Amino acid sequence: MRKHLVLFGIIVFPAAAFAQSPDLEATCQSVAKAFFMSDQLSIGMVQSFPELKPPGVRMTYSTRQGTAPGEMTDEFECEFDKVGKPHQLTRFCVSNTCYSPSEDDADRKRRFEEARILLERSEK
Repeated sequence: MRKHLVLFGIIVFPAAAFAQSPDLEATCQSVAKAFFMSDQLSIGMVQSFPELKPPGVRMTYSTRQGTAPGEMTDEFECEFDKVGKPHQLTRFCVSNTCYSPSEDDADRKRRFEEARILLERSEK
């Protein structure tokens, strides 16, 4: 009976079953929206890992409105220095392209700094 209740809870509330850190997840979504310069970013599956070092979030997304979560295949990932606020972004990736302060590519390094600054402004 207990297994059935747990299974029922996962089916009815899938986001709650996988949400390890809603705060980190919301912050990563904010970083993604700032990166794509769009408030209309569609978010699919979200997984957070506050227990990892560094803590992070992985999520699927679509820039097209009306895309079903199961059809979203593009991934956005964030890594932070710690779980608690204020969140300091240490790295983020869009599909296979990553952005960090130690990037050799000047454009990717600049995009990272822009995202970091926008996150700092939003958490003040």
